[in-house]
Amino acid sequence: MSSAPRPQRPPPAPPTAAAVLVAAGRGTRMGGDIPKQYQILDGKYVLTHTLESLLAHSRVDAVVVVIHPDDGPRFEAALAQAGHPNVTQVFGGATRADSVARGLAQLDADVAHVLIHDAARPFVPPDVIDRVLDALTEAPGAAPALAVVDALWRGTDAGNVDTTLPRAHVWRAQTPQGFHLEAIRTAHARAPAQAADDVEVARAAGLDVRIVAGAEESFKLTRPEDMERARRHLAQRHEGGMDIRVGHGYDVHRFGPGRAVILCGIEIPHERSLQGHSDADVGMHAVTDAIYGALADGDIGRHFPPSDPQWKGAASDIFLRHAVGRAAARGYRIGNVDCTLVCEYPKIGPHAQAMQECMAAILGADAGRVSVKATTSERLGFTGREEGIAALATVTLLGGTS
Repeated sequence: MSSAPRPQRPPPAPPTAAAVLVAAGRGTRMGGDIPKQYQILDGKYVLTHTLESLLAHSRVDAVVVVIHPDDGPRFEAALAQAGHPNVTQVFGGATRADSVARGLAQLDADVAHVLIHDAARPFVPPDVIDRVLDALTEAPGAAPALAVVDALWRGTDAGNVDTTLPRAHVWRAQTPQGFHLEAIRTAHARAPAQAADDVEVARAAGLDVRIVAGAEESFKLTRPEDMERARRHLAQRHEGGMDIRVGHGYDVHRFGPGRAVILCGIEIPHERSLQGHSDADVGMHAVTDAIYGALADGDIGRHFPPSDPQWKGAASDIFLRHAVGRAAARGYRIGNVDCTLVCEYPKIGPHAQAMQECMAAILGADAGRVSVKATTSERLGFTGREEGIAALATVTLLGGTS
């Protein structure tokens, strides 16, 4: 006797997410008599653009906007431009932390996750919001950031360079910063009075905050030149699109004495090492050259000549960070990277994920946009004879201001 099939349970609903949009500041560095969030950009208020970026996301159910008491009429005009009813308004406090706390207090108890976002970041991409919300399944806090690619200096009061600072593990913070609602509410109840952002509030309360990849286009409007950059960004949208560039890279390094190889930033034990002026990371070199190629900006040898002794033994992430910085300076971000390593040994498969994650962190991209794979040459040629390793890379750059 056959039994009736069991009814299938519906999949669990995703956690409810809301956003708190901080728009109570005065933005004095932008200049002018009107706060920057209410300045006009392409026929709309900056605040309208930011609202539209949040409200268009399918995982954001509601938005609370924290405004200055003097800005009521301007806010109503911006809200009318956005044309969305699911927005609540509350007046801010004396400090940013006070304003955020007031916004958090407006959220319903059934909201699981909250995104806290700056009104002056109007172009946050949907995939950045996705990455923040996805990370909240594993941590009580998450925030987007970009790896620092430029040299860091500490200056003197006289305006001279005092010392160079290490940039490893240093990130440029962005928003939206996401949290479990009750955790960040509790953190704000005892927040430092002058906290720079909500990550500082969360860390002061002992909360772990996961770093996820941000995006160059999610820049903050702070000074007048940022408004011009925003106008160029919108002009590209209106012109039908984004400037898309593709670059190819190829590199080869021979084997020599040693006990390990470095490939795509990961050290792999091996009976020999790759030889080169730097650390001979053939994979990272190919990706770096692909970025330079997409920019029509030469190759590694142009920017880091092997005749210059300062680059002897240098870690190849220096070169890759430089290429990423050159791209970012012209308004480009990484669309995707595909790197193929050609070798018989060492075996790449066990290390491919670590390579992807290492490269993604340097590139400021999600690991899902970075491919590292390997193939052999069927025992043919110099790679087949195990004389060295070759690497081929293709990179897509998106955006551009020039």
